[in-house]
Amino acid sequence: MTAPSTYGLSSEARNLHWLLTNLVEEVPGILSVAVVSSDGLLLLSSDPGSNDAARRVPGQRTRGPRGSAADLATIVSGIGSLTIGAAKLMDSGAVKHTMVAMEEGSLFVMSISDGSLLGVHGSADVDLSVVAYHMALFVGRAGHVLTPELRSELRASLESESAGSPR
Repeated sequence: MTAPSTYGLSSEARNLHWLLTNLVEEVPGILSVAVVSSDGLLLLSSDPGSNDAARRVPGQRTRGPRGSAADLATIVSGIGSLTIGAAKLMDSGAVKHTMVAMEEGSLFVMSISDGSLLGVHGSADVDLSVVAYHMALFVGRAGHVLTPELRSELRASLESESAGSPR
């Protein structure tokens, strides 16, 4: 995985990048990861578009949000919003996590803090319990540092990366 540049970022932002990279590298079958703010903005991503060829499994389909971190962020935000609404209607408290199992993949969404979400897109053969465990570790380590200032820094970092990359 090619890590995004963390030059000039705070230690908290660099730590979140490291945690995200570690999540993707440690769990076989993870295709892409996105951290999304409560208002649906992408804060952090495994940037699957840049390393799609390196992570592709022969014979595996290539459709899905792997080509765009923004697509995964949109899906994660939508599922998060839908499940929060459902929990309110059912008077069941806060949503902790959501899993969508599909024929050829899985999507996991877990609350981080202040409405921020961690989304993981996995292959059909990903071990659900291993993904859930590693996501919980990420949330436990990231939740207390994901302040409004850090969210602003991460957004600015993503915007400067996309402005500097060819389209």
